[in-house]
Amino acid sequence: MRYMATYDLMESLRNTNQWLGASALAFASYPATALLPVPALSWMRAWGEVTERAFARMVAKPDWGIPSITGPDGCDHVVEIETELSRPFGDLIHFNISGRPPSKRRVLLVAPMSGHYATLLRSTVISLLPDCEVYITDWHNARDIPVSEGKFDVEDYTSYLVEFMQHLGPDLNIIAVCQPVPLALAATAIIAKDNPEAQPRTLTLIGGPVDPDANPTEVTDFGRRVTMGQLEETMIQRVGFKYEGVGRMVYPGLLQLASFMSMNADKHTKAFTDQILRTAKGEASDRDRHNTFYDEYLAVMDMTSEFYLSTVERIFKAREIAENAFMVDGKHADISKITDVAVKIVEGEQDDISAPGQCLAALALLTGLPEDKKAAHVEPGAGHYGIFAGRSWRNNIRPLVLDFIDTNTPKMRKRAANSNAAA
Repeated sequence: MRYMATYDLMESLRNTNQWLGASALAFASYPATALLPVPALSWMRAWGEVTERAFARMVAKPDWGIPSITGPDGCDHVVEIETELSRPFGDLIHFNISGRPPSKRRVLLVAPMSGHYATLLRSTVISLLPDCEVYITDWHNARDIPVSEGKFDVEDYTSYLVEFMQHLGPDLNIIAVCQPVPLALAATAIIAKDNPEAQPRTLTLIGGPVDPDANPTEVTDFGRRVTMGQLEETMIQRVGFKYEGVGRMVYPGLLQLASFMSMNADKHTKAFTDQILRTAKGEASDRDRHNTFYDEYLAVMDMTSEFYLSTVERIFKAREIAENAFMVDGKHADISKITDVAVKIVEGEQDDISAPGQCLAALALLTGLPEDKKAAHVEPGAGHYGIFAGRSWRNNIRPLVLDFIDTNTPKMRKRAANSNAAA
């Protein structure tokens, strides 16, 4: 029970700040206060509104909020979220567009388990839905998973990916974003070795740490500067009695959020100060740019302690993927066994989380893959977020990825060749 008190203390601080915001908003919103021409009351109301919303979002899983999709028939089609496979630590979900024939481009988005929910990729999903049949890994908050379900580390994560990929079949296109890039590569290697016929068609790896030492950043070099004992002592806590996962050792989402925000403290402070000013002047709205971003950014989830610690120890410190020495259940995930999966690397020139070169290292490990099945793209001026969800993704990277998928899809390649011949 050593760390349960600190877990509950953080939750109590969050709850207290939410209550203070709600109290300030309620007090400053009394009708009688309108009789008092005191600007401080307007500021109090604005501060309360922004504060209550911010701290409330920290424990709420965001909704997908996927809008209807306009199909080839010109009609709007409702998007239904269906669970394909349900597992204790994560589900495989499908965005089924009702009334539209299934798309020939079948895409599995591998979402990160790095503090945020899979909804962080909402805009990525929305951008792909008109042209693809989209599936995604929807990881669960560790605080809500009973201890009786056992552990979940990088090997379990990889095994989940193998199961999801085999369930969806070989005509699949994988897009892995950030943290799961090396594990998606390992999962593909396991399938290539054990069941070559089930290999996915393409594998697109976006901004992930295949080799953290290829071009170290402050984030990826963190694992080098601290010992595993220090991490376990300072980052790991035990879930309190409020949640189903009571007693489970986790890296708390609130602690992760504190780390995220400390990296750009000035930027976040200015963003909230400006939002309070806009709210006081009546210029803010429920779905303005600030709220849209921070509703997602502040929604954090706990990850199991074994997943966090094994990620640091095996991916960053020991560089098991970079050394092609990664083992899952005692079996070598030999990346050189990948021989028939087209692989594309996408990096951002200004990525300060997984810098250019870290993800590109995957191509050197693919010694069994022909060169004509390898591709790479560095997006000029793009940061980490932009390469999978921002303007760079929408305008430049997404078309390149779809073209890469089509080029490596036999029927689509044939159709493109016939079109060119007809032209």
